[in-house]
Amino acid sequence: MDFRLSAEHLALRETLRTFVDREIRPVAREWEQAGRYPTEIVDGLRDLGLFGLTVPEQYGGLDVDLVSMALVFEELSRGWMGVAGVIGTHSLSCRMIARHGTDEQRARWLPAFATGERRTGLALTEPGAGSDLQGITTRAVRDGDTYRVTGTKTWITNARHADPIPVLVKTDPAAEPTHAGMSVLLVSADAPGFEVSRDLPKLGYKGPETCEIVLDEVPVPVDRLLGGVEGRGFQQVVGGLETGRVNVAARAVGVAQEACDRAIDYAKQREAFGRPISEFQAIQHKIADMATEVQAARLLTYWAADKVDRGERADVEAGMAKLFASEVALKASLESMRVHGGYGYSEEYEIARLYRDAPLMAIGEGTNEIQRTIIAKGLLRDHTWGGPM
Repeated sequence: MDFRLSAEHLALRETLRTFVDREIRPVAREWEQAGRYPTEIVDGLRDLGLFGLTVPEQYGGLDVDLVSMALVFEELSRGWMGVAGVIGTHSLSCRMIARHGTDEQRARWLPAFATGERRTGLALTEPGAGSDLQGITTRAVRDGDTYRVTGTKTWITNARHADPIPVLVKTDPAAEPTHAGMSVLLVSADAPGFEVSRDLPKLGYKGPETCEIVLDEVPVPVDRLLGGVEGRGFQQVVGGLETGRVNVAARAVGVAQEACDRAIDYAKQREAFGRPISEFQAIQHKIADMATEVQAARLLTYWAADKVDRGERADVEAGMAKLFASEVALKASLESMRVHGGYGYSEEYEIARLYRDAPLMAIGEGTNEIQRTIIAKGLLRDHTWGGPM
């Protein structure tokens, strides 16, 4: 069992760290507080080829393994978690189209997605349906060679830049079981009746837009049905959630590591009672706990990513990684704030941004309560499950 990263992984991490230190860290706090879209950073992501992370090489993408993908999201999130969101759902949707799309759909969309000429996202969540995807009400009624789509989607990242955007709909609302009547349609942003109605105000996760989308009898050609067969949308989406949960876990690791690093740096510099606070045992214990938990979260995340790469079922592992890493990010951001004392509560320090960003990972890609259910069902399904071997 080898816990070392490969030479390729180390080179990728070094490239990302250099980019983050040069292009993201100097502007993250100012741009986040101003609510400014990180256009220049996105251009840099495009130049690095990161929009093609999950696009097959034959379509111009990088087609990286999931451990590499986790490294990308961890490093970007150390600099600014919001920036990672720009390529997060884009990468998940590209992977979904690459795996489930028709030959024509892959050839039509993936090359432009790989270069960043086009971007995409994923429209799943609705005002009345979050973790319960089978509860969506958005409908697509077929009318000859066209579907007419009506409904509302919310919490959509990249909504103002995605074209086309995969939308989960019900093509047969009366189907039993419910998931048998669900499909994914690739909806054009300029289609009549498609409207990005508003940007949602957020506690954190600033940078990328997060919007509500209204679809009012939006016409979608039948050839935009992902995979060309109705009733497979739920499986297509759920099949990508293992990847999405590794993505979120990696982001959480990045936020937690940055919180830990900031605490260590501050503890060395801050003095109390005539000596650095890093010499006090209470501070040392906080740092020790943070560092240990961050490393455990990182190993869980890489482990889950590796299992997906090996083509094995990884719902339990991805759920564990997402659950544990996101809880570690929450705890580390708070503990780092405590190490900083009053300054941790100030917007002049980065820790306030980390504290606002951390909760998203405990909610997004299925709440942690849902993850616990997934993990428990997996263990009960196979009671011989005993770890990473």
